[in-house]
Amino acid sequence: MNIRRMLFIVIPALFIFNNAVSYYIFHSGRTVQLSYNVMLDRVLLYKQITQQTEDNLRAMNAYVAERSASSLQAYLGLKEELNRLSADLSARSAMPGTGLAHSGYLRMMETFARQEDSVMKALESPDSLAYIALYEEAERTAAFIQDEGHRLTDSELSYYRPFYRQILLQTEAMNRWGIAIFILNTWFSVVFAYAISLGITRPIRQLTKAAQLISGGNLQTEAPAISAENEFGVLSAAFGRMQDNLRELIQKEKMSLEKDKLVKELELEVLQNQINPHFLFNSLNVLSKLALIEGAERTSDLTVSMSNLLRYNLRNLDRPVTLRDEVEHAKEYFAIQQARFRDRIQFVTEIDERGLDVSMPTLTLQPILENVFVHGIEGMEKGAELKLTVFCEAGEVRVAISDNGIGMDEQVRAALLDYEAEPPGRREHGQSTGLGTRNVFKRLELFYGRKNLVDIVSRPGAGTTVLIKLPAAGKEEPHVPSIDRG
Repeated sequence: MNIRRMLFIVIPALFIFNNAVSYYIFHSGRTVQLSYNVMLDRVLLYKQITQQTEDNLRAMNAYVAERSASSLQAYLGLKEELNRLSADLSARSAMPGTGLAHSGYLRMMETFARQEDSVMKALESPDSLAYIALYEEAERTAAFIQDEGHRLTDSELSYYRPFYRQILLQTEAMNRWGIAIFILNTWFSVVFAYAISLGITRPIRQLTKAAQLISGGNLQTEAPAISAENEFGVLSAAFGRMQDNLRELIQKEKMSLEKDKLVKELELEVLQNQINPHFLFNSLNVLSKLALIEGAERTSDLTVSMSNLLRYNLRNLDRPVTLRDEVEHAKEYFAIQQARFRDRIQFVTEIDERGLDVSMPTLTLQPILENVFVHGIEGMEKGAELKLTVFCEAGEVRVAISDNGIGMDEQVRAALLDYEAEPPGRREHGQSTGLGTRNVFKRLELFYGRKNLVDIVSRPGAGTTVLIKLPAAGKEEPHVPSIDRG
């Protein structure tokens, strides 16, 4: 899962859960507190009314005895406070099951108030002793109020005792639940923190280990498999792409170095061919015989061909040439060879001029032609034919070099096309058994940055055809090292 999404979901969920538990505990405590306050307010009100009734009766008795303005003022103040308490009690609802007792208690207070008024009026009558009976009635009523207040208080306490016992049990249960929730919440938080840290540190360790292996030279190390939904999955995918790019870059550099090596080998081989005693001896022998048998004109032409051939071989091998240059060089090479083999060999060309401007590596056709002479038709006494064909197809130019010589078996054919295998050995007289041809095929592959450019069709006794496919646009610049750029 996405780490940021996990944090955005789990942390608010923990916060909401903790707040819900806190609110439940607070609400339960608030309910208990409100119930307790309602009961306590009524009990305190009963107690205050009882005390206020006694104080009011004493204040009235003091006024009766003194008949002073201060005692009257004290009495009126206490009576006003008693009326306020009575109105407060009347505004409150009664405890369940005590409605009648509550109503009776309020009526007794009204009766006590009327009796007090009657006593105060009796004090103003001519009969000075008329108030005594009324005062005694007020005393009895005050006693009833006190007794009923105590009874109602006991009823309140008796009614709420089971309720508070239940509250205590619920409080104990809530305490246990609170402890369990605290433990569960702590455990879940630890597990979540561990999962988050593991989700962060494990991919980092995997990436670090892979980076260490790569830095140690092990480029085949696979990038750690991490879910793409995770940020580290994106990082691992980028790490894998960087690793692929690094391997590709190294492979390209390796191909460039290999091409340089092949160019150097070809330069050495060309140098060896230039000073090959067998080749020079045969060429000079032909020139001397022609000088004796024929006139100087053909000898001059042959000498020019030899000069052109040597000059072409001495050019820089790291510069590309056109197919036209290679075809003209092949004709010069064949002219010298035909002077040697005379009527034993015939050279046939079918050239499509539209394909001669394509670029290609220098000294591509001569090694193949030399291989044909050395291995294909050198032993034929007559009727040897060598054919060079250039024709265009969609997107490419095809060059075919065919002969009707001894051909080759499948093992030799496969060895020539397997560029990565060990090169074949050497025959006698210093002639290569395919080394130059294999180098040509490999250089074509490196030059164009493509494989499967060369095919060979051959059977023993049925001749050989070497088919080269050249991209019509020439070499592909992104795949060619700077050494092949003109």
